[in-house]
Amino acid sequence: MESSAQSHDGASASAGYAAARQRLLADGEMSGPPRRAALAELTDRWLAALFADAATEAGVSGASLVAVGGYGRGELSPRSDLDLLLLHDGRSGDSAVALLADRLWYPVWDLGLALDHSVRTPAQARATAGEDLKVQLGLLDARHVAGDPALTSALRTTVLADWRDTAARRLPELDELCRERARRQGELQYLLEGDLKEARGGLRDATALRAVAASWLADAPRQGLVEARRRLLDVRDALHQCTGRSTDRLALQEQDAVAAELGLPDADVMLRQVSESARVISYAGDVTWREVSRVLRARSARPRLRRLFGGGHTGAPARTPLAEGVVEQDGEVVLALTARPEKDPALALRAAAAAAQSGLPISPHAVRRLAATARPLPVPWPAEARDRLVALLGAGAATVQVWEALEAEGLITGLLPDWERVRCRPQRNAVHTWTVDRHLVETAVRASHFTRRVHRPDLLLIAALLHDIGKGRPGDHSVAGEAVARDIAARVGFGAADTAVVAALVRHHLLLIETATRRDLDDPATVRAVADAVGSAGTLELLHALTEADALATGPAAWSSWRGALVGDLVKRVAAVLAGEPADPEPPELTAPQERLAVEAHRTGGPALALRAHADAPPGQQEAEPLGVELLIAVPDQPNVLPTTAGVLALHRLTVRTAELRVLDLPDPVGGPVLLLQWRVAAEYGSLPQAARLRADLVRALEGSLDIGARLAERAAAQPRRRGEAPPPRVTVAPSASRHATVIEVRAQDVPGLLHRIGHALEGAGVRVRSAHVSTLGSNAVDAFYVTDGEGAPLAPGEAVEVARELESALSDACGPV
Repeated sequence: MESSAQSHDGASASAGYAAARQRLLADGEMSGPPRRAALAELTDRWLAALFADAATEAGVSGASLVAVGGYGRGELSPRSDLDLLLLHDGRSGDSAVALLADRLWYPVWDLGLALDHSVRTPAQARATAGEDLKVQLGLLDARHVAGDPALTSALRTTVLADWRDTAARRLPELDELCRERARRQGELQYLLEGDLKEARGGLRDATALRAVAASWLADAPRQGLVEARRRLLDVRDALHQCTGRSTDRLALQEQDAVAAELGLPDADVMLRQVSESARVISYAGDVTWREVSRVLRARSARPRLRRLFGGGHTGAPARTPLAEGVVEQDGEVVLALTARPEKDPALALRAAAAAAQSGLPISPHAVRRLAATARPLPVPWPAEARDRLVALLGAGAATVQVWEALEAEGLITGLLPDWERVRCRPQRNAVHTWTVDRHLVETAVRASHFTRRVHRPDLLLIAALLHDIGKGRPGDHSVAGEAVARDIAARVGFGAADTAVVAALVRHHLLLIETATRRDLDDPATVRAVADAVGSAGTLELLHALTEADALATGPAAWSSWRGALVGDLVKRVAAVLAGEPADPEPPELTAPQERLAVEAHRTGGPALALRAHADAPPGQQEAEPLGVELLIAVPDQPNVLPTTAGVLALHRLTVRTAELRVLDLPDPVGGPVLLLQWRVAAEYGSLPQAARLRADLVRALEGSLDIGARLAERAAAQPRRRGEAPPPRVTVAPSASRHATVIEVRAQDVPGLLHRIGHALEGAGVRVRSAHVSTLGSNAVDAFYVTDGEGAPLAPGEAVEVARELESALSDACGPV
């Protein structure tokens, strides 16, 4: 009867805990650290009651219940696991201890709470910690919950002593564990959908820094660290509340709801806070692990130096001069003993440039001293300061760690106040790898590889650093950035002519890539417009290098050998116009495969096609997996060729990466118009279809015996719908883009069959597609169509606007939420 009563009391306690837990999590007035602490305290009381009843029932004494890991730290998020250790002295029998464990674990599981549990004696816990680093890290945060407090206290003391005794061996292991996790999960400060716990700069790294501090071997910089950890925990709490799941990945579709849960204006503000917090933790980790390495090197060197010199003499650290007021000491860049930051305003940039060029980290103590004592630079900057900034930007990959060190102490914002608007600013676009500020630095890193191919590398590097400086301001960021860049370039000390070039590069940094991928390069108006915007061969040279650096720094989807070839072709044509050559080019000659297919199509009266594998190798990489296949199709001129072909490719699960269409008038004796379509396609999954099957379906579709629209609709209905809602499609008319045709631009979510829908809608509007230029960036399609009326003339302005409106309406009705 007593056991039954205890079971009833336990069930009642669990029900009371569940109700109280639900009320606490539903309380909109409590959040953040107070709620986490209250949840941990509530859980402690419940588990203590369970333990007391269970220990009495099992007849176990000499046992305690210990919270470890996140629960041990009192950091319980709404869906956190309960990390528990049942500690016993070994005097009770195994069956009694097992019964005690069952009486503890099953009520937790019955409430649907995740549980990470273990049952050990102090000796077993100590031995397991010695073998498993993760277990030892959890025990460093051990906290008594119930039972014998002396047992818990003794374990804590022993585990901490073991950790300190073995720190020289275990800390390098922990360092490698953090590095491996970063390689797998990426850097939280830059990720669009980062893991708040596992990514570099996340909660696990913050916990690792606590472990380093507990070793007494080194300590992390404390400024901002507690606040950064709190912010990440707050975001995780909100994520758990919004999803109802124990998840740490901040998925794109959850971000708006998480921001609202936190009471923030929008997801951008929330992501910026996450980035700032992760940046603080990452920087603290960099500094701390360098200090750990320094201490361990010094320890290992002492016995050898004693053998060499005797006694306790170890020698003073060598100091190697790097620049005026700057030396290298023990693997770091530090200030010379004679340096006077308060009298030398260029010292910060001189030290930063020396560090980057030598590939060494700059000492956090030096950066902190510079931030606290250095005088502001005069405006305009002296030539030395400007040259040192250029040298810093031109150092390549080593620039990044030095820049981040300066930024951590506020030096960058002090030098360039406009930087604050882009600092940690997220880019909610899957094409972009980095936040805006890191993208700017990364672009400068990429541009440093191109300094040998331009006459003014200094202007290239400054423009690379500033090209997106207008983001975060109202309107077109290129237009807004032009004014900001002009002001910064003048402040940094460039003359009026150079400042104008930097401003022009920022204003037109997207001109070449957008024109090359979305416009007909054989149209004289295209080349002339670019030449007029660029103005000079020198600016064109710089813009070409900046375009490539920007694309490479954006992410793998933004650059390829195909895009590079298009941009190079455009630059060659513009350079010719700037040199005084006529803008009207000769009609491009057909290649041998194009001519063969065109003749075959005219002779047979049906489509002819050819597939050719193509691999895009990133710069500096000799081999690459095939990223796409070039598909050439020639068809006798007839209606509906574009939508029909696009639909057939979609049916075969081929993703269209690029597409170009042009009309060929074959010369005598063959004669007659033929449509030539040149596509770059890739299989969604599996292998590419055979050319014969593609041709057979294309013939059926052109004859009307294959209903492409119905087949695509069936496939779309069978596919699970993605969460969230994409921005609506936008269709515009590009004014004065061509003298021979009207250019209609389409921006929409890239979904299977999109090109088929566009082509079908244009055909339905009674216009002919003269050429199409399709470009896909991440999940966004940005397509341009050169269209004419039935007589081959550009559309009248009013007619063009109406066609665009009809196309946008058709796409909105067809696409809807995705």
